[in-house]
Amino acid sequence: MENVDVVLLTKNSQQTLEKCLTSIYRNVPVRKLIVIDGYSTDKTLDILQAFNEKHKNIEIIQDYGTRATARKKGIEKVETEWFMFVDSDVILCDDWFAKAKNLMKEQVGAIWGIEIWSVMKKGRILRLFERVTMKIFEKRGGTHDLLVRRKAVENISIPYHLHTYEDSYIKSWICKNGYEAIPVYEPYCIHY
Repeated sequence: MENVDVVLLTKNSQQTLEKCLTSIYRNVPVRKLIVIDGYSTDKTLDILQAFNEKHKNIEIIQDYGTRATARKKGIEKVETEWFMFVDSDVILCDDWFAKAKNLMKEQVGAIWGIEIWSVMKKGRILRLFERVTMKIFEKRGGTHDLLVRRKAVENISIPYHLHTYEDSYIKSWICKNGYEAIPVYEPYCIHY
């Protein structure tokens, strides 16, 4: 299985970070975990250090900027053909990468796993939520669990002021470069 770099944005993420990292290492073949940290003041860096002692493949970059600058710094460090964005408040489903790998076709530039809010339960409301979430991705994108072809974001220059909607800019860039950004129900993540 081909290894991928993973770009993780954090800032004071101690409440969800350990579960997030466990799900990444369990479900993605991580070559390097590139962490862009917004100068956390809680135990985030301690948790990252503990995981680095075990896996020995974490690089931490601190950034006072916006999500736009953090994502750009992460992209600049990526060395693999495909890489992932994972937010520090998500838990990836079992076999996330194995499920996405089947979708890594020539015309695909990004694969987005649907997010399911942690408070959602089974039933009609969940199914409605999933349909609405898919429509939102089609309009503006999403990066909480996004597998990206590095070539699809080459030379991207995300405007600094985009602390939100930087995901929309990334999706638009991928599509303008002639690639598809596809949303899927499988794989998915639980979003806290």
